[in-house]
Amino acid sequence: MRLLTHNMLSCNIKGVTNGFPLRLEVEKFVEKEVEFNSDFLKNMFVKIEWKALVNAARSMGYEELPEEADSSMLDSDEFLKKFHHALLELHLEEGALICPETGRRFPVNKGIPNMLLHEDEV
Repeated sequence: MRLLTHNMLSCNIKGVTNGFPLRLEVEKFVEKEVEFNSDFLKNMFVKIEWKALVNAARSMGYEELPEEADSSMLDSDEFLKKFHHALLELHLEEGALICPETGRRFPVNKGIPNMLLHEDEV
């Protein structure tokens, strides 16, 4: 699961008001090379919750993203390459996504998050 995907997932348990961002519990992650596309990154930047991306990347040991970012940084190739790596090349293979409000764990196996809810959670 890419961090791009993580940045768009939230806990949908009935009654949860603070289900984003899901905390990552990392057992195994991999880095997969993806073709660099600066136009894609520039378009996605406005849709990304930056703090959630930074925290997720750090949970995988990637410390290269700045604490804060703004659109003026999109002119920097160095920034775009770091953003690209975190967003598209870091993959959570095994672990869990954890709801910040309830602590409910959603397992991630072979890169696929299981976000199915139990009957009493719908």
